[in-house]
Amino acid sequence: MAVRVNDTAPDFKAKTSQGDISFHDWLGDSWGMIFSHPKDFTPVCATELATVAKLKPEFDKRNTKVIGLSVDKVEDHKRWATDIEGLAGMKLNYPLIADDNLNVAKLYDMLPADDGNSSEGRTAVTNQTVRTVYLIGPDKKVKMSLTYPMSTGRNFDELLRVIDSAQLTATKKVATPANWKKGDDVIIIPAVNNEAAKELFPEGWKTVTPYLRTVKDPSSK
Repeated sequence: MAVRVNDTAPDFKAKTSQGDISFHDWLGDSWGMIFSHPKDFTPVCATELATVAKLKPEFDKRNTKVIGLSVDKVEDHKRWATDIEGLAGMKLNYPLIADDNLNVAKLYDMLPADDGNSSEGRTAVTNQTVRTVYLIGPDKKVKMSLTYPMSTGRNFDELLRVIDSAQLTATKKVATPANWKKGDDVIIIPAVNNEAAKELFPEGWKTVTPYLRTVKDPSSK
């Protein structure tokens, strides 16, 4: 069954490069980002893992735990971590799930349920659909999922932008427009009528159309 936005993120137990975890317990009260990989020792994925290692302080600022997943064994992950350290200039500073039994990939509908139960003999092309990012809230609900082709490295600045938007709109009655960045004006959601908006946004707003009202980013105050 597909894992969609607003679904509860499936819980699981797994071995990782930093020890065994139970996913929901590991996540705790934090936000979380899972980003998956079809195979260890693949070039695009190596650059992604290194980029996240360097960006981890930015995720920490946003109370967001990051965890990778790759369809290989813990021993392979630990050997791959040496290459990633060379690319990042620092150690791999977050866990990497060993999904050599394909359990998590199938649980999150990244691979068909009948695709076997072992990574042995499988290639990156066989696993090419294991290229999805999931953003999960403290309520364990999926807030975003985004799947990339193997040939396209993920834009983690964009993923940080999505986290900023998701965290803002989870607590304020606003939405964010196209290409929004933290500090830009936001949109008052249609469910808030003008009378209610006067209480929520006493400094006023700009009416672009009757359904598009913009206001300063409330988090920038």
